[in-house]
Amino acid sequence: MKIFLVISSIVVPLIMVLIRKKISKSALVFNILAVIFVIIFGSIASTSIYQIIIDDAVFMTKIHGLFLNELFLISGAYIGVFTIYRLMILTLQEK
Repeated sequence: MKIFLVISSIVVPLIMVLIRKKISKSALVFNILAVIFVIIFGSIASTSIYQIIIDDAVFMTKIHGLFLNELFLISGAYIGVFTIYRLMILTLQEK
């Protein structure tokens, strides 16, 4: 499973770069998705941290429950892949 995660973090951004070259409008879609997922990711993280502070459970492991939230994991995964995709685009433009 670890190898799959590492390989997919390289292959998926490469596929995104290829799609961007074939379909120029896809770059806009990728960017809009990134904005949406950053908002979702940040909202879930901030509300979870706020709740922990309100519950006065700062030194507890309650924050780790955040990693059970599928939407948090999906949005974080897209943000990671999108960041690598953007770095690839940046690198290709600096030739």
